[in-house]
Amino acid sequence: MSTDTLDLEDLLDEDGLVKDFSFWSEGLARDLARSEGIQHLSDRHWHLIRIMRSEYDRMSGPPAMRSVCRSAGIDRGDVNDLFGYCLVAWKVAGLPNPGQDGRTHLGSM
Repeated sequence: MSTDTLDLEDLLDEDGLVKDFSFWSEGLARDLARSEGIQHLSDRHWHLIRIMRSEYDRMSGPPAMRSVCRSAGIDRGDVNDLFGYCLVAWKVAGLPNPGQDGRTHLGSM
């Protein structure tokens, strides 16, 4: 299914997270970032986004942010500097909803 034929609301669940990992595109990431107040995604943002997506794909499921940070060569503070919260990075990276417990955990990081 092409994201060109879908509205943003069709791509997202009730929590604003991408319904399907395969729906994500860089354009969608830019739109999601802007909706979170991030006007420009820098090379550092893209590096973390790509690591998150790669880890999700490799594990066939939600990666631990500790593993993502280790793979990206950054600490959690850097994620917060870039995105505000880990949940925003998760959203912009187009990872599906991790469930209530996951959202709570990511939102507090």
